[in-house]
Amino acid sequence: MLTAISPIDGRYQAKTKELSDYFSEYALIKYRVFVEIQYFIALCQCPLPQLSDFDLEKVDVLNAIFENFNLQDALRVKEIEKTTNHDVKAVEYFLKEKFDALGISTHKEFIHFALTSQDINNTATPLLLKQAMETVYLPSIQNVRDTIKSLADEWMGIPMLARTHGQAASPTILGKEFRVFVERLDEQIRQLKSIPFKAKFGGATGNFNAHAVSYPSIDWQNFGNHFVQEYLGLDRSQFTTQIAHYDNLAAIFQAMKRINTILIDLARDIWTYISMDYFKQKVIKGEVGSSAMPHKVNPIDFENAEGNMGLANAIFTHLADKLPISRLQRDLTDSTVLRNVGVPIGHSIIAFKSILKGLSKLLLNEAKLHQDLENNWMVVAEAIQNILRREGFDKPYEALKELTRGKASITQSDMHDFIEGLAIENAVKEELKGITPHNYVGIY
Repeated sequence: MLTAISPIDGRYQAKTKELSDYFSEYALIKYRVFVEIQYFIALCQCPLPQLSDFDLEKVDVLNAIFENFNLQDALRVKEIEKTTNHDVKAVEYFLKEKFDALGISTHKEFIHFALTSQDINNTATPLLLKQAMETVYLPSIQNVRDTIKSLADEWMGIPMLARTHGQAASPTILGKEFRVFVERLDEQIRQLKSIPFKAKFGGATGNFNAHAVSYPSIDWQNFGNHFVQEYLGLDRSQFTTQIAHYDNLAAIFQAMKRINTILIDLARDIWTYISMDYFKQKVIKGEVGSSAMPHKVNPIDFENAEGNMGLANAIFTHLADKLPISRLQRDLTDSTVLRNVGVPIGHSIIAFKSILKGLSKLLLNEAKLHQDLENNWMVVAEAIQNILRREGFDKPYEALKELTRGKASITQSDMHDFIEGLAIENAVKEELKGITPHNYVGIY
């Protein structure tokens, strides 16, 4: 949309539209409706005496309120909110209207019974986040990981000059360097998946005050645990204030941030390899690289990804730092912050898609990798000096340092002349001559 303030809903809307089912205002209202309905059903099945005559065969009718929830319903909730000036209370009144329409108004005062708004918000939010991760985020990052793994396998036989501190270093394998990122992603994805989705559910200050005073014979702690686990599929925090303590949400956001940081590292490396001509990029007909320089094919996908992940990480950091902190039993600062949970995830998804697009356009310039190795025979000095150590040669490091350090170029001929001048057995000389920048790649 050209009038959108955020590029997530504007320029990049096509890349993030699947997130609207979880992080839009419409989605939040719908998830609140779901929690309220499930809570009412749980009270009926508890059962409370005043709900004992509720026809449980109407559970499907209640669930249909959520299942058939649409934009018109959400607009009705927003219309009610204009009067209540309270978003969760508006959902309660909306449901009471639905109960009236369904002819079950006798029981409508048990909608939102003994709850505070955060019992709804702090269950709806982790639930929508969990489902967004399961359906959108995790499949997206897994796709990135699998694509990198595929390229790593494809390039596992390609030797490449390594660079440490920007200088020529012991050769490596291109595919192995991509495998590094696969391993890093695997570990962080594993850690992310291990974090449980915690929910707060316990009344105005977390102690089931209104529940216990109304029905003292019911084990409300057990009810709360059962409701959150079985009806919502979340884990209930046992001791809370009015709000969730958000520690697990913070851990989730920090894990997502680490994944983005790994991919920023990848994007920068590939950007550098492209600048070194190790990769060329497929030319897409009709695309323009520069408004002034017709020849350019810029690595824009990796730059776009880096920018979006940087922005996402800034917001993830604030979410993780702010949400676990609340004055005494609650302040309102978490409310507006929680409404932005989808923003960094949106920027992350944009970045993932940009990385995938960039990876799909890479064309390996194997000749350039070969030439760089050929131009850097000095890197086999490490191999030679260590074999000389094995043979008991006096001061081998110093001998190779004298030959190579600070030299603009060392050729194969220079290296072989040096080997020939060494006071070692001919068999060892032949062994040393067999080492080249192309085969000195270690174990991979």
